[in-house]
Amino acid sequence: MKQPQVVVVTLNWNRRDDTLACLESLSHLTYPNVRVLVVDNGSTDGSPQAIAARFPQVEQIVNRTNLGFAKGFNVGLRRALDAGADLVFILNNDTIVAPDLLEPLCAAAAPPDVGIVAPVIFDASAPDRISSSGGGRSRLTLEMTGNHGRGEVLAGITEREFLSGCAMLIRRSVLARVGLFDERFFMYYEDSDYCLRTRQAGFRMLVVPQARIWHKVATSSGGSDSPTERYWMGRSSVLFFRKHVRGWRWCFVVPWRLGSALKTTFRLGMAGQSRAVRAYLRGLWDGLVH
Repeated sequence: MKQPQVVVVTLNWNRRDDTLACLESLSHLTYPNVRVLVVDNGSTDGSPQAIAARFPQVEQIVNRTNLGFAKGFNVGLRRALDAGADLVFILNNDTIVAPDLLEPLCAAAAPPDVGIVAPVIFDASAPDRISSSGGGRSRLTLEMTGNHGRGEVLAGITEREFLSGCAMLIRRSVLARVGLFDERFFMYYEDSDYCLRTRQAGFRMLVVPQARIWHKVATSSGGSDSPTERYWMGRSSVLFFRKHVRGWRWCFVVPWRLGSALKTTFRLGMAGQSRAVRAYLRGLWDGLVH
């Protein structure tokens, strides 16, 4: 019987070497019915040319400008659906995948009530350390719980309320019912938003420990706690809660988020990262007024 078609979609913005390394690992996938698509977000480092020369079998869509994570991936999702994909695997370009990645993911995604499945994500700088295996979500604040499952060794396939957008296999039926990513999220929180919408649509989400990838953290935004990372994290967090919080839940969300903002500002200030502090506060403000 023919295996479901999987289209792997990865997004590149001036990370030529990371993307080439990712594509090299994807070229060793053992799953028999897979296509790879790179969406380039207006790179100026020669990425499209380098990819075409080294991996001519890989389809590319080259955007004129940097559309951000959500909008850029939506370009790829539309193309994957047009190509007849049964499953679309969203993958960060700063990752390396195991050759047998897709077989356990596709098997776990077979039940019709399963919407998204994800691998366990390891830290590329410490290959045995788990950096994300999904997490829960607070019913009061809608915050993720469980710290992304960092370091948590799963005994088997585990149901989650949140999966990292770094790597998620999405069923076609979910994309049809839930839609694509919300393009207001240029970077960060688009995965949390999508997971929440998926659960609200009645689908389950699973982490599959037999499936593994390795991730270089926060390369596109300049690294953790860089001004760019802090700006978009601040802005997107406010957009997320403005979108999803209603009524009585604000009584819990406002003090929680205020405390989080003060904690982050204090931590960055104590570390002497004044530019990151200013960027973070500007992101919070922009999230409020846009």
